[in-house]
Amino acid sequence: MMKKEELQELFKKYHEGTSTEEEKALLEAWYLQYNERELDITPAKIRAIGSRVFRELPGNHTAFLKIGLSILVAAVTIGMILTVLIKFILPEAGQTSLPYAHDIRPGTNKAILTLSNGHKITLNNAANGQLALQSGIQVIKTANGQITYKIKEGSGTSDPVNANNITTPNGGQWQVTLPDGTKVWLNSASSLTYPASFEMQKTRVVQLTGEAYFEVAKDKLHPFIVKTAIQSVQVLGTHFNINSYSEEPTVRTTLAEGSIKVTNLAGEMKQLVPGKMSVLRNGSLTIADANIEEALAWKNGYFRFNDENIQSIMRK
Repeated sequence: MMKKEELQELFKKYHEGTSTEEEKALLEAWYLQYNERELDITPAKIRAIGSRVFRELPGNHTAFLKIGLSILVAAVTIGMILTVLIKFILPEAGQTSLPYAHDIRPGTNKAILTLSNGHKITLNNAANGQLALQSGIQVIKTANGQITYKIKEGSGTSDPVNANNITTPNGGQWQVTLPDGTKVWLNSASSLTYPASFEMQKTRVVQLTGEAYFEVAKDKLHPFIVKTAIQSVQVLGTHFNINSYSEEPTVRTTLAEGSIKVTNLAGEMKQLVPGKMSVLRNGSLTIADANIEEALAWKNGYFRFNDENIQSIMRK
């Protein structure tokens, strides 16, 4: 009887591809012996099933019969490997699935809020309610985990204050309602900088790195402007998505509702209508048809890929 330690070592070598031919033969012989006892499957039964299948094929198939039987035995052996590994090895270690060295967990709501005074708040760990008070502006974490801003009653001030910043790590995301009522969904590895109050400002300007979806509160007298490293987007009130990750070859701005103006660093401007997107590549700004579902998939908790290469898919 093979010892458990010896069997585990053979499994390890087989998985790493370092088994010798003798070790492979020993391990496969053990599989067959084990499964004959557990599943009543023997090499003779495998070959008998294969012969019966190939006998029903038309024409001369003697050569194919030998090849087919070899493939069938190999395939069943691989199936036995997985069956025995799950039934015999993993339960002993208290595992329920095959381990992966670099398993990636699903994304969750995680972000850090940096206030104008430099104080940092880990939002996913913060309790609901008022997080801070800045020049009469309350920073509040709601029951559903969002961040909102409101002027505290009786504060007697609405002076603008210095910028706040929300940053999400890899695998994190967050939703914030800005002081003007604009809603922003921030994707993984992204950052949004904005004032805690837009009062007394002619324009509502925010800075974005990474990716975010905006539902801008309408205010014709105070245009809303999103700036990235190489472009700016001006709106009055609309829904749109900006993908501006530095590792991506393009900056893509996708319009879902309303109208926006996209301008590059050279001053070239394009106006978008719903269903279109601007593509900024190597400083050149172009317009293309947009796949709204694909562009907003991340916001809705999905991955959608359409004719993308493996590098782009793995970055997402």
